Amino acid sequence: MKRFMAVYTGSADARSKWDKLSEAERKERQAKGMTAWRDWAAKHSASIVEGGGPLGKTKRADAKGITDVRNNMAAYVIVQAESQEAAAKIFVNHPHFTVFPGEAVEVMECLPVPDGGR
Repeated sequence: MKRFMAVYTGSADARSKWDKLSEAERKERQAKGMTAWRDWAAKHSASIVEGGGPLGKTKRADAKGITDVRNNMAAYVIVQAESQEAAAKIFVNHPHFTVFPGEAVEVMECLPVPDGGR
């Protein structure tokens, strides 16, 4: 089995739509979303290698130093599957974007470090 990192993405625009909901609507959707997320995790537990979690603010380190930056990464999880297509199918209709204000889940293979890389 291959390993894949899945990154949950979302934008400030998507989040602003969530913030415009009433407090009661947000609480209701959050409860529904957390139940759906737990159900999704239980259904795919054999494929989940590392549960991951939410991601905080980002700092970028480059040749110019360290700066604060924004990106669309919201959370991550590591899964295993036979192929990238199979891994991506794990996230079809995921609560991240069907209930919560997330936009997508991006799936990429965790490749081995080339010889001499460690």
